[in-house]
Amino acid sequence: MNDVLALTQKLIRRRSVTPDDAGCQSLIAQRLAQAGFRCEPIDFGAVKNLWATHGQGSPVLCFLGHTDVVPSGPREAWASDPFVPEVRAGVLYGRGAADMKSGVAAMACALETFVAAHPQHPGTLALLLTSDEEGDAIDGVRRVAELFRARGQRIDYCITGEPSSMQTLGDLIRVGRRGTLTGSLTVHGVQGHVAYPERARNPIHEALPALAELAARRWDEGYPLDAANPGAEGDFPPSSLQISNVHAGTGANNVIPGTCEVVFNFRYNPHWSAQRLEAEVHALLDRYGLHYDLRWHRGGEPFLTADGRLRAVVRTVLREHCGAAPVESTGGGTSDARFIAPLGAEVVEFGPINASIHKVDEHVSVADLERLPAIFRAIAEGLLLRT
Repeated sequence: MNDVLALTQKLIRRRSVTPDDAGCQSLIAQRLAQAGFRCEPIDFGAVKNLWATHGQGSPVLCFLGHTDVVPSGPREAWASDPFVPEVRAGVLYGRGAADMKSGVAAMACALETFVAAHPQHPGTLALLLTSDEEGDAIDGVRRVAELFRARGQRIDYCITGEPSSMQTLGDLIRVGRRGTLTGSLTVHGVQGHVAYPERARNPIHEALPALAELAARRWDEGYPLDAANPGAEGDFPPSSLQISNVHAGTGANNVIPGTCEVVFNFRYNPHWSAQRLEAEVHALLDRYGLHYDLRWHRGGEPFLTADGRLRAVVRTVLREHCGAAPVESTGGGTSDARFIAPLGAEVVEFGPINASIHKVDEHVSVADLERLPAIFRAIAEGLLLRT
């Protein structure tokens, strides 16, 4: 299992800033092909995706990850080169060390050892990788999921190797995620001189009451992880809207602008769908009589994996390997799991500690890293070998 450290270091050395894969998937594909996997590149534009499978039939267990990373920022802010992996005091540093080249390496190593030990295993064992998770997430798993739906490719269980742990390895897993919906609003007015407001129409003044109502609205009170036990730890938080950008004006203090541009984002639980939220916003804006254009980007619907086979197996494995059952949470942002869940899959996210992700001096504990392949393999054995 110590091979996972070397593989993670090889991946970190590849400057795979989204959507550039920089050869990461080729490296993984070469290893898995040698282990007997069928490796299918599924590329869209500049985005690379890899679908590697072993075995056949049901159930289909998919390990999901991404090879792209966010930009490192200034080199001088890092204690060492972010793309030259370095181990200091038992900690591996580098961009992607936690998010999520360690998870990719651990999943690949787990799959190799699993098929070596169980070459005639029942069902299908798979790995799906993309280079478009940290960016727009348009031509990555979203497009692959559309392809899978068209060709009838089923996924029964999905383990997303995102860094989910909080304080210690395995202390938290994600069993659901909120949806994300972005609106780009342009309110149209009439430009004019500030001394003659009767000859103009100020879109900022017209937009403010509507925006204030949107921002102040309490959309819901949250959504229970377990309908029979509302208020439990891990429940979905209330849905929320945040205004992230407002732009208007020419830069002069004596000109009423002609337009006001506003960007806002919903993070919403399963009480809502993107379609319903869009309808609510349009109804509110229309009620205020605004002249506007509104473009929507649906980033993904919310999902929740019911407490079934997958959650039970992951819970048992983490109790055995990490000493305690994990908190089962629906918090955090989004991941590519939002595109796999609608295929009918049970989905759980589990990976290393996430405290340093996207930060300067991103890192992962070497001890945690070396434990991950055995955990992923035990989950695969629990799902494919035991009934």
